[in-house]
Amino acid sequence: MKSLFKLSLVFASLLVVFTGCRSGVVYNVDKHPIEIKKTATEDNIYKAIKRAGVGLGWIISKTAPGEAKGILNLRSHQAVVKITYNKNDYSIKYLNSMNLNYDATKNTIHSNYNGWIQNLDNAINVQLSMLSE
Repeated sequence: MKSLFKLSLVFASLLVVFTGCRSGVVYNVDKHPIEIKKTATEDNIYKAIKRAGVGLGWIISKTAPGEAKGILNLRSHQAVVKITYNKNDYSIKYLNSMNLNYDATKNTIHSNYNGWIQNLDNAINVQLSMLSE
């Protein structure tokens, strides 16, 4: 009876540990096509990306023509991404992170990161769709 209790205790402890360690493969957005008016400029596209990011708490800054850096700070966590864009498509790529359990050998990261990138991707789509009106 004692061994069954100990086994149950060990199993419950492992369940708690593994439930708190959610991770997944790093989610990147690769050449997401965009449809905008021919009169839209890359500057308009950058501004739309910046509006999308700022609305979600990201700090978006232009680093080069057609390239921006996004930084999200939440509590003790930080995610840093590179956003490349032109009139045809945009990409969001992982650059760096802090306290998100990134494992370069497995290309995994805390699953919250993937949700943040999906939210950013959706917000960028919304802002870019306004350029096509």
